[in-house]
Amino acid sequence: MNGYNILFIMTDQLRLDALGKTGGWVKTPHIDALAAEGMLFTNCITNSPVCIPARVSLATGLYPHNTGVWKNMEYDLPADSSTWMQTIRDAGYRTGLIGKTHLHRHKGDLREREHLMHAYGFDHVDEIGGPRASMWVGSHMTDEWSKAGVLDAYIQEYNDRFTTKPYVARPSVLPLSLYADVYVGTKAQAFISSYKDDKPWFCMVSFGGPHEPWDAPEPYASMYEPEQMPKPIPRPSVDSTRPIGHLDELMNEDRHSPVLEEQDIAAMRANYAGNVTLIDEQIGQILQVLKEKNELDKTVIVFTADHGEMNGDYGLLYKENFLNAAVKVPLIIWTPELKSSEHAGAVYDGMVELFDIGPTMCELAGTQLAHCHFAKSLSPVLEDPRTVHREEAISEIHGEVMLQNREWKLVLNAQGTPYLLFHLTEDPNEQRNLMGEPAYGEVVQKLKDTIFARLMSSLVYKN
Repeated sequence: MNGYNILFIMTDQLRLDALGKTGGWVKTPHIDALAAEGMLFTNCITNSPVCIPARVSLATGLYPHNTGVWKNMEYDLPADSSTWMQTIRDAGYRTGLIGKTHLHRHKGDLREREHLMHAYGFDHVDEIGGPRASMWVGSHMTDEWSKAGVLDAYIQEYNDRFTTKPYVARPSVLPLSLYADVYVGTKAQAFISSYKDDKPWFCMVSFGGPHEPWDAPEPYASMYEPEQMPKPIPRPSVDSTRPIGHLDELMNEDRHSPVLEEQDIAAMRANYAGNVTLIDEQIGQILQVLKEKNELDKTVIVFTADHGEMNGDYGLLYKENFLNAAVKVPLIIWTPELKSSEHAGAVYDGMVELFDIGPTMCELAGTQLAHCHFAKSLSPVLEDPRTVHREEAISEIHGEVMLQNREWKLVLNAQGTPYLLFHLTEDPNEQRNLMGEPAYGEVVQKLKDTIFARLMSSLVYKN
């Protein structure tokens, strides 16, 4: 055990370009400062572009084809599952969770299943549901809303959104002080400021935002001008002769592909940006508490998200597809050693898979994962950014598999048939699907062989 505290900051549905450092259209000075002194990873691929399978894979180091969790579903991670959180706790850390995990079903009162959170590896637990789930899921946060007399208004407003225009951009009815992301930030500050144990601490601070609906509260709802937001990536024409897959289903579904006017997308993006800035300011306040306790240079900080958000790209909302807006997430690692090294501020563009965070944090805690897993520690990259971490990354959802490297992306549908091929170096916005063009048959076969090799190497495991 090296004695460093570990602050793991998680966001929900944050796309890679929605930071000042990565896209330039959102103000995130505190997150950018961590990147400037730490290391920014620009090719971090989620293990699954939807909440539950991504988070289960992150916790266990197993792929969806191992866990059987291929989509959002009523699911409880078994209490006897092996996780990196347990490994960190066993290394002598006192562990805490503040915010959302979605490692067990969002039903009833989350506090009634706190025993599961302890089994997963968390000592201190203040868990919340996501924005939608908080309409029906009980927690300490919803108790505060009820005592303040705003819970019924929250439920009524959300019901109105989802029965009329789910993608409307409209400020929350909650006062800023009670907004979920402020609740998480405030409780994280309290955890750190009041901590007196002799053990080092690990704290997972898991914000529910900027997950839709687009309800950032004032003054953040009005912070960005819609007309100043970047234009969405257009939906290209679809070749009717190629095989089809889940992306095609999404593009023909009212929920993910409603008729979006230009002003709708601009308003959503402006509200989304406001929510990201709100979270950034909460992170800034947490960092200030660390400074005031003289613990910043005794703390490792990791920042990421579970998956992205389309926000109108391809005419789509939400996630559940393998396009970059949904599958690429920001990842920043800040350590006292990095801050004072020649690699401070390095940008690593090699391939990373989201669950690589688990063994990385274990090694930063001075321990290693002992259970079978398929994640890979980033510690060698932190020491030398020239290190090749992975040649490619894979992601899975709804029985489909994607392989992405710095040059190519190939997606197989649930029948194992390739239906999406993008040459990312020449077509970063994924506008030209090359699937079916004879000139790329050899490329497709090589990438397909790599996918099957990766899947075969991770089919059998012992937990």
